[in-house]
Amino acid sequence: MRLILADGETAGVVTLSEALRLAEQSGLDLVEISPNAEPPVCKVLDLGKFKYEQQKRKAEAKKKQKIVELKEIKVSPNIDTHDYDVKLKNATRFLEDGNKVKFSLKFKGREIAYQQMGYELMQKIGADLDLLAKIEQPAKLEGKQMMMILGPK
Repeated sequence: MRLILADGETAGVVTLSEALRLAEQSGLDLVEISPNAEPPVCKVLDLGKFKYEQQKRKAEAKKKQKIVELKEIKVSPNIDTHDYDVKLKNATRFLEDGNKVKFSLKFKGREIAYQQMGYELMQKIGADLDLLAKIEQPAKLEGKQMMMILGPK
């Protein structure tokens, strides 16, 4: 196995018994770093400190990670201009925060006969949010509900 000493210096390729002896002399542990390498790489180090540093790195990576949420905004085919503006403002805020936005349009009763109004409304939403968002899933009708998903650019 290839051995790396505690100070970062390479001891070269040594036997297992020799590596264990060197680790015991220095009062540290022998840890296998890369088992798939040819030959396997081992390092002499303090195992408790090593695990602590790994845990810290993992926590730091998790802290920097951004979880993207899917926010849903419900609209109707005959939405008023003020209501439309409020929904658009909310969608803008969600997209600026880095979240995806799902627009749901539910047809009630005989509104299903005017599907074209729904498609036009969805196209208008996509055009108005064109600078902030990209359409990840275009408007699609499923039963009596039309959906469109926008993601931040």
